[in-house]
Amino acid sequence: MSNYTLIGSASTRAGRALWMLEELGVPYEHLGVKPHAEDVTRHYPRGKVPVLLVDGEPITDSAAIIQYLADAHGQFTHPAGTLARARQDALTQCVLDEFDSVLWTAARHTFILPPERRVEGVKDSLRWEFAVNQASFVKRMDGNEFAAGDSFTVTDILLAHCLLWARAAKFEISEPVLADYFARMTARPAFKRAMDKG
Repeated sequence: MSNYTLIGSASTRAGRALWMLEELGVPYEHLGVKPHAEDVTRHYPRGKVPVLLVDGEPITDSAAIIQYLADAHGQFTHPAGTLARARQDALTQCVLDEFDSVLWTAARHTFILPPERRVEGVKDSLRWEFAVNQASFVKRMDGNEFAAGDSFTVTDILLAHCLLWARAAKFEISEPVLADYFARMTARPAFKRAMDKG
């Protein structure tokens, strides 16, 4: 089995990778550092987290990391080349496009961009977009218990983490289906263990 070191604090997108590692139940080392720390920039000059070291080789981007781990361990993903995987990948991209990107834009215009580059009032538009995107996503879930069907997958980690981020950023979870879904996902023991990592 590969040696894993996950770099990034649980309060960032690294929480997604921590959650996947906890779901898999594999051993790993965790360096709970913030973005731009030396432990990060050594492997990723942009300073973004998470970074997963696999036998010393870095993988960046939370979506790539959790899909790699799911594929490597044959869990929480549909097999590549199947229609189920195509649907899973489509919904994963939807979460990244319609939830993650909206929340990231809000964060950038709140505290990341230089003050002179921030657009005041942009969050009102983003909150509207976030609500519209929720309604659309619920239709795509088609009554399923999980985001991409009847089993827990990488898509669930991304979606539930975005909903967690939304709550912290004061973006309303306006769809009751997603509110119930969020409660179920965050009740998972692996999620709780991951968030406790700090």
